[in-house]
Amino acid sequence: MGSKSDWEAMRQASEMLARFGVAHESRVMSAHRTPGIVAEYASGAVARGLQVIIAGAGGAAHLAGVVAAHTILPVIGVPMQSAALNGIDSLLSTVQMPKGIPVATVAIGASGAANAALLAVAILATATPDLRTKLQAYRQQLADEVKGTTLT
Repeated sequence: MGSKSDWEAMRQASEMLARFGVAHESRVMSAHRTPGIVAEYASGAVARGLQVIIAGAGGAAHLAGVVAAHTILPVIGVPMQSAALNGIDSLLSTVQMPKGIPVATVAIGASGAANAALLAVAILATATPDLRTKLQAYRQQLADEVKGTTLT
């Protein structure tokens, strides 16, 4: 994530990955304040065994795009809520990638972070049957909760 203040939202991704037993790491690095660290992290990700990267940042920082420029791994961008434009600036800077360097983009904030983790799980589940089973069970649990909803 781009700064420690993003952790409140990005914690949702960490907790969702933990729920599925997916090993992960959470780090703070800035596309603008620590660009060398971001480049080193992203370019070494494959060699370290990472398979998907989730990057959350606010404003025009566009951490996800910088990460995507330095790796061939799938990158999922989570726009953070911002004071200036309520997260719309973050959303636009994340989703507007040039042709050739994709970044999957989810919703702004905590729900986006949780969905980023679920998307990462789905990507990993294509090659991991156990994870696929866990994801199917999770989706069934969501469906069961909706089916059990009453309005009385």
